[in-house]
Amino acid sequence: MDRITAAEVFVAIVERGSMSAAAELLDMSRAMVSRYLNEMETWAQARLLHRTTRKLSLTDAGEKTLQRCREMLALAGDMRVENASDVASIGGLLRVSCSQSLGQTSLGVAVTAFLQRHPRVAVDMQMNNRAINLVEDRIDLALRITNALDPNLIARPLGQCASVLCAAPSYLAKQEMPRQLSDLSLHNCLTYTYFGKSLWNFTHENEPVTVPVSGNLSGNESLVLLSSALEGAGITLQPRYSVQRYLAIGALVQLLTEYRPQDMGIYGIYASRQYMPPALRALLDFLVHWFAHEPR
Repeated sequence: MDRITAAEVFVAIVERGSMSAAAELLDMSRAMVSRYLNEMETWAQARLLHRTTRKLSLTDAGEKTLQRCREMLALAGDMRVENASDVASIGGLLRVSCSQSLGQTSLGVAVTAFLQRHPRVAVDMQMNNRAINLVEDRIDLALRITNALDPNLIARPLGQCASVLCAAPSYLAKQEMPRQLSDLSLHNCLTYTYFGKSLWNFTHENEPVTVPVSGNLSGNESLVLLSSALEGAGITLQPRYSVQRYLAIGALVQLLTEYRPQDMGIYGIYASRQYMPPALRALLDFLVHWFAHEPR
C-alpha cells in the first residue's frame, strides 16, 4: 500500500478524532481507512492508537509516528508545490487570524511586503485572541505566540518573540524600584489572561527562574495592558515589538535587565497539509524568513 496515503490517513484519523471522520474527509470507505491504519501499525511494529467506544488516543509509538508522518507529508507537499507552481501562478484569498498586538505592530507590515511580492493574492486579516476552529471559522492560517502549543495542532514554527519587563516613570516614581526578581511579588503586575496569581518565567545566569505575580488588572490582549502601563498602572511583561518605541522615548523603563524573560514561540497553525494552497505555503515560507531577518 502507498505509504504517503497511509500517512495522510493516519494524520486525518488523529486530527479528526475518528476513523469515520477521516473517511469522510478523504472520501474513502471506513474499511479502507481501517486497512491503512492496520498497515501503519504493521510497518511501525507497534499499536499506534488506543481505541475505546468513545474516543481514540495516541500511544507513545503513535506520537512518534504522527510526527514522522507529518514530516513526510510536508516533504511530499514541498515537492508538489515546486513542481506545480511558481510566483506568477500563486493567487487566491487567504484568511489570517492573529492577535491585535501582533497584527498592528508586525504582521500588517509583513503581509504588505508579501502582497507586493504576490500581487494575485488577497489577505483578509481577522484580529482576535479567542480560541478558534479553523474549519468552522474558515481561517486558513492562525498565528499564535505561546510556549504551550497543543501537540495535536498542525503548526509551523515561524520565529521567536522576545519580551521586556517594564513600567512607566510615573509608576516608578510612586513605588520602590524592584532590585531583584522576588521584589515583583510586592508590585502591581499587569497580567495576561489569568486573574489572580500568574507565573512569569525568566533566565538568570543561564538558569530558569520563576516568580509569582499578581495585580488588579488582567486581560487577554497585551495592547490593553500596555495602555494601562503607559498610564502608570503597574509593571507589565510585553513583547519587545510592542514596547520598543516607548522604551526609546522614555515613556517606559526596562526593569531588572539582568533577568531575561523567557522567549515565546511564534507559530502558524493551519488545518491540513493535504493539498495545501500554494498561496498559504508561500505565506508560511515568507513569514519564516521575515521573522528571522526583519529588525522590527
